[in-house]
Amino acid sequence: MSLTKKQKQQIITDFQLFEGDTGSPEVQVALLTASIQELTDHLKQHKKDDHSRRGLLKQVAKRRRLLNFLKTRSEERYKEILKKLDLSK
Repeated sequence: MSLTKKQKQQIITDFQLFEGDTGSPEVQVALLTASIQELTDHLKQHKKDDHSRRGLLKQVAKRRRLLNFLKTRSEERYKEILKKLDLSK
């Protein structure tokens, strides 16, 4: 149900701004998006899993806050990450 180390490392290398970057908003949003997709698939099968649903909602809110932060800092980086992850805003 969670991302494997290999999956996380691949996402980090795809979205990092420089070598060793794991904390930039782009990397965090990409990791959260992958986790959100997995939880969404899980909840399609397990409709009554309210604990996982709460965790999903917390992750969506955190991603939204990170995207708002990125939008205020750099509009072009914000638009780029939305396009890469195919998110709508």
